[in-house]
Amino acid sequence: MSGALSHLKVLDLSRVLAGPLAGQILADLGAEVIKVERLGVGDDTRAWGPPYLPGADGQPTAEATYFATANRNKKSVAIDLAHPEGQALVRALAAECDVLIENFKVDGLQRYGLDHATLSKINPRLVYCSITGFGQDGPYAARAGYDFLMQGLGGLMSITGHGGDQPGGGPMKVGVALTDVMTGLYAVIGVLAALSARAVSGSGQHIDLALLDVQVAGLANQAMNYLSTGMVPQRMGNAHPSIVPYQDFATADGFMIIAVGNDGQFARLCQALGQPDWAEDARFCSNVARVANRVELIALLQEQTRRHGTAHWVALFERSGVPCGPINDVRQVFEDPQVVARGMRVNMAHPVAGQVALVANPIRLSATPVSYRHAPPLLGQHTRAVLRELLQLDEARIDALCAAGAIACLQDGDADADADVEVAVHS
Repeated sequence: MSGALSHLKVLDLSRVLAGPLAGQILADLGAEVIKVERLGVGDDTRAWGPPYLPGADGQPTAEATYFATANRNKKSVAIDLAHPEGQALVRALAAECDVLIENFKVDGLQRYGLDHATLSKINPRLVYCSITGFGQDGPYAARAGYDFLMQGLGGLMSITGHGGDQPGGGPMKVGVALTDVMTGLYAVIGVLAALSARAVSGSGQHIDLALLDVQVAGLANQAMNYLSTGMVPQRMGNAHPSIVPYQDFATADGFMIIAVGNDGQFARLCQALGQPDWAEDARFCSNVARVANRVELIALLQEQTRRHGTAHWVALFERSGVPCGPINDVRQVFEDPQVVARGMRVNMAHPVAGQVALVANPIRLSATPVSYRHAPPLLGQHTRAVLRELLQLDEARIDALCAAGAIACLQDGDADADADVEVAVHS
């Protein structure tokens, strides 16, 4: 069946993670996504290795795994934006597309005639999504933005990690580029909202999306705690500011998480631990009381959880209806039976690596499911095909553009780079 967005064409001028992730999600949902990359270099993340995808012989290829994170189902077109004919090609592509995603600095595309004001005159129905560090206005608008900076500036690091009075205390970034990931998701939401509005008005619009804005919004309840009380949230390690017990606990052979969300679950936890009286104790009988007496309760619980291993407690608590779980490393994540059952790993044929394992899209649509049509592309893999099919350029014209340095059609040394890969096998 056709994907939910198979009627859409997207021009992806973005690099690194936030924009490419947005493009990949739209592509997974069926959109035709054309990724415009720099000649000879491509997306910045093509050089962000090691690690690189392993080839059939087990040796590293030249394809960085970071690039493969956010670029499947796309067609790579290598165009020089500094070349007048390259600019004209991108304008022609934008005229044929429904959506454009870019993450250049503010006004960075204006000098190429590829800014929203210019392209909206060529294609009034174009939804133009700009992703920047700080947005299109404000005192920081001209600054470059990176996820790590936003985690610090946007407050996330101030509430992540152990308190400064504890061993290893101090601000800590999240282990993935979470601000970029959230921005990619917000970009998709914004694009779909703008497309919905276009269905009524007939006109596209400009989406101004800033990493800093997204990170501030991502503070969620911690932001509301401050706005409501004036009290600045502090780092609490793995504990929760408003719920107890809701954190990690040491066991005889490792660690586990107990996530009690209400008094009934706490009573079942106490029963499973052989301490039913704790649920009636005035210090612990309600969540408000447990928050007030957090230190004392956590010490009592830790004495109990260290008596047995993680597997023992997880099995016991699951039978008792107490939310709990192990703290898996990434290998254990992909070996977890639930993750396996949900098909969160997908293997795709790749023209250089032979086969590449990717993280599946988590969206489950009953009638128009996501599809895995193209492996992360080689640089310039689809230049010739896209210009031929979408812009109806003949081979002589494409050859002339290559000779002029406006485009690159094949990755150096790869005579079969224009071949498509459309084999997907779930495992």
